[in-house]
Amino acid sequence: MQKVHQKIERRRRRVRIALKKRSGDRARLSVFRSGQHIYAQVIDDTAGRTLAAASTVEKNLREKLKSGADVEAATEVGKAVAARALEAGVNTVVFDRGSYRYHGRVKALADAAREAGLSF
Repeated sequence: MQKVHQKIERRRRRVRIALKKRSGDRARLSVFRSGQHIYAQVIDDTAGRTLAAASTVEKNLREKLKSGADVEAATEVGKAVAARALEAGVNTVVFDRGSYRYHGRVKALADAAREAGLSF
């Protein structure tokens, strides 16, 4: 089990290093997914602050979703985090998928954020 966690951590670090090389001064849209929920944050790494966040744990999103762990939920979180980021004045971000493959819920969140006006 320890080797699996080491591989995941290595993959996460590799993705972050690649992002930092090409991000410049743009904010980072970071995604975390668990078995029951999905979370997204827009982070300003230079200031070390979270500019916008959304998740399926929030009451207003939880009420209109059947599950917090499906593509529909990820789509709603993507729309919400994009709207909040645009309110905060962030238009362009780099997408940080963490150690997750760009597939399924992660891809749905990214596509919804793009459709809502966030560019990356």
